[in-house]
Amino acid sequence: MDIKEIEAKVRAFLIDELEIDEDKIYDDSRLKEDMGIDSLEVVDVVVLVEQTFGIKMKNEDFKVVKTFGQFCAFIAEKLA
Repeated sequence: MDIKEIEAKVRAFLIDELEIDEDKIYDDSRLKEDMGIDSLEVVDVVVLVEQTFGIKMKNEDFKVVKTFGQFCAFIAEKLA
């Protein structure tokens, strides 16, 4: 799966499941500050990543992953 496919899937669940406005999702959009993902929604994102990509993610991973682009790159790295 290439990065564009990952970005499309992540974008889809952020819009559908977390109801984030599509206009707020850019490569350099910050997950918390720009998209408004709070600590409770981080748990939802972890579950969605596991369901969508079959990879484990921890809440602590969000201390390093700050932007949408970093988030997708993190998933790509785990899938490699």
